[in-house]
Amino acid sequence: MQAGGFISFEGIDGSGKSTQARLLAEALRAAGHEVVLTREPGGSPGAEEIRRLVLEGAPDRWSPETEILLFTAARRDHLEKTIRPALARGAVVITDRFADSTRMYQGISRGDLAGLVDRLHSLMIGIEPDLTFLIDLPAELGLSRAQTRAGTEMRFEDMGLALQERMRAGFLALAKAPRFRVIDGTATQAEIAGRIANLALDHLR
Repeated sequence: MQAGGFISFEGIDGSGKSTQARLLAEALRAAGHEVVLTREPGGSPGAEEIRRLVLEGAPDRWSPETEILLFTAARRDHLEKTIRPALARGAVVITDRFADSTRMYQGISRGDLAGLVDRLHSLMIGIEPDLTFLIDLPAELGLSRAQTRAGTEMRFEDMGLALQERMRAGFLALAKAPRFRVIDGTATQAEIAGRIANLALDHLR
């Protein structure tokens, strides 16, 4: 694995991380890097099929335990089919969400299942990103933004503000790990993108 080649974006719903992941991919390509931009759940054909199962439907469609198994299965396929091959050839992999989201959504925000998430991660995944950008903003702002883009993948947004508040607190606790860079999500899109690009390029150098 290329040191520093695996970058993830995390944040509550509506934080703008998907846009910023795309903008970083564009910036790194312009700097001469091969970049694979991917997402979770998804990023491989099998994982994209699981994505439809977990992001659509009623909020109570799955129990937290079942969701952990589904997300882990999707992540394993993503790792095998997309992430590892790209890293092996020296590409930079940028993923919109990775295991930290499972630690939040299923591990602490919907029950005390953090230990189960980490055991499954250790057994079936076994890697963490080299660099994680946490786009942080108030939960009410993120939820408002997410609801304005309403589509079919609204299962977690439909769980309400309380979940988003627990998620934000949990992400900020995780962000004490050295691989995290916390980014103010209330700044302008251009300001956020510029800061992230500078940090990522410094890290890759």
